[in-house]
Amino acid sequence: MSSEITPQSPGRKPRVAVVFGGRSSEHAISVVTAGAVLRAIDRTKYDVLPIGITTDGRWALTADDPERMAIADRALPNVAQLAQSPDGSVVLPVDPSDRELLYTEPGTMPKALGEVDVVFPVLHGPYGEDGTLQGMLELSGIPYVGAGVLASAVGQDKEYMKRVFISFGLPVGPYEVVRPREWDTDPAAARKKIVDFAGEHGWPVFIKPARAGSSMGITKVDDVSGLDEAVAEARRHDPKILVESLLRGREIECGVLEFEDGPRASVPAEIPPVTAHEFYDFEAKYIDSAAGLVPAPLTPEETAKVQELAVQAFDAASCEGLVRADFFLTEDGEFVINEINTLPGFTPISMYPRMWQESGVGYTELIDRLIQAALRRPTGLR
Repeated sequence: MSSEITPQSPGRKPRVAVVFGGRSSEHAISVVTAGAVLRAIDRTKYDVLPIGITTDGRWALTADDPERMAIADRALPNVAQLAQSPDGSVVLPVDPSDRELLYTEPGTMPKALGEVDVVFPVLHGPYGEDGTLQGMLELSGIPYVGAGVLASAVGQDKEYMKRVFISFGLPVGPYEVVRPREWDTDPAAARKKIVDFAGEHGWPVFIKPARAGSSMGITKVDDVSGLDEAVAEARRHDPKILVESLLRGREIECGVLEFEDGPRASVPAEIPPVTAHEFYDFEAKYIDSAAGLVPAPLTPEETAKVQELAVQAFDAASCEGLVRADFFLTEDGEFVINEINTLPGFTPISMYPRMWQESGVGYTELIDRLIQAALRRPTGLR
């Protein structure tokens, strides 16, 4: 088990604020993830304070009720359904020496909620996974689970993620970027840029938001006729879009977790082809719950190689805590890294906890290790 961290005040358990929801298109999946974390966190070791961020950005005290945070009959949950008050707001301290949270409601005096020792953010996408929340917590002096500001920003922006990987010698597939100004000022030239890319690397191509996750806004485009619609869908989530060629091969994932002696890789998993969907999209992942293979049927040499590359990617992006690294194993037997996720899906069916379960770290212990790593880590520059 991980080494124990004593709480700030003798005689009480460390207090963990589980922060979830948020303003991104992945709001509902964040709520589902929070429900799983709240269900599994060891209440004999930690006091828990659930805080949901609504889709308009209000920090709300929510019910500690994991059952209401699940996907039910294909309906997605949201923070507004869980908030204890439609108007109440949680306020973080601005003084790094003070970890006292306040709760305010219109027409009433602010109430003290007590100190928080660590934040466990389970937000996905912009305004939570991209370094913005991490920067706010750094300013507040509150320890938090997962990657810091730089690694979170790099992990969210797929263009700069790939640039970092290339600079560290990691294998990356062909891609092109269309920036907001390019499409806004000269869509014909931007369209030609994509068509030229497809001419060089072949159709189909994948059009995706550069800074989104959970397969939101991604379209597989077979020819130029579907291009404008795909770009519009991607730009609904992010004005900057990424164009990637189809890599033929197997989809392999590997988890990285920070231990006391450094990061280690889990057994890898494989995402088999999904017959009911064109690719491993949002519905395949979360609604139809397409199951991956854990562990992946790889040779010992392939397993060792992808684990090595996963840890290299973790270090290249200066990550902390946890990462899920996604690869393609191409038809010629080479691993190509597609992306990392610094706050991967954390539901019981998600690949990251499943890979660690198979590696001997159960879900509750996984949460404990992440909290303890955050409590060990100093805030500020490191």
